[in-house]
This record gives sequence, structure tokens and C-alpha cells, in this order.
Amino acid sequence: MTDARVEPPPKILITKIGLDGHDRGSRVVAAFLRDAGMDVLYTPPWQEIGQVVRLAEEEDIDAIGISSLASDHLLVPKLMKALKKARLDHVPVVVGGIVPERDEKRLKKAGVREVFHPGASREEIVAKISSLVKAARAARARAPWV
Repeated sequence: MTDARVEPPPKILITKIGLDGHDRGSRVVAAFLRDAGMDVLYTPPWQEIGQVVRLAEEEDIDAIGISSLASDHLLVPKLMKALKKARLDHVPVVVGGIVPERDEKRLKKAGVREVFHPGASREEIVAKISSLVKAARAARARAPWV
């Protein structure tokens, strides 16, 4: 007998933290992730870190995408700490937008899995997020206490 389980589509939270209100890019990304078959939870701008953590937990999010066009990506290390404290550090976090190279290194050191810069293709973003979700789900299956 074969295993007939069907994986649900990846559930992705697309949000902006801090005071950056430039949301056109995050809306575009949310739309093409949805078009790629992902279940997307999009929030309006100006989310607090605690709200993002709460949503990730309540909605059983598979990955979080943070959009930044005005240096609010510098808040992401605080988000990573809050996710860890909430025992959600298994949820991959990606950042997209205007992120200087020096800040990208800082974000990755904090645990961000990928930084997408202007010009990243839809295909690249969809493929990377799909890959991150697949790996995170496999890790959770091996360690269900996560």
C-alpha cells in the first residue's frame, strides 16, 4: 500500500515590521506566491514583532517573508529572537527588498534563511521558499516535538 498523504500547500506569512509603509513589493510577492499555489497570509504594514510571532503560531505558518524598503530589516534579528523564545525558530524567515550587503550578513547570522534583492525573479523566490518549506516540514516530521 502506498502512502496517499497529500501535503497541504505551504502557508506563508508576508508582512512588514516597523514603520516602513511601502507595501507595493510585498503585495506583488504575496500575489505571485498565491498564484504559485501557496496559502498566503498577507498583513498590512506596521506590524509589531509580537503580532508577527502570534500570527505565525496561531496560523501554523510554514515560512515568514519580511519586506523592507526603509531599513526596517534591521528589526529582523529581534524577530528571530522572539521566534526562538516562542519555540518557532523552525519557521524559515526570508527578507526581501533593499538590504545592503553588510546588513545581509547580519541578518543571515541572526538566522534569516534568504535575502532577496531587487531583480530577484518570481521563479527564484517561489523555488527558494518552496525548498525551505519542504526542508522545514521534513525536519519537523523527524522531530515532531518541534
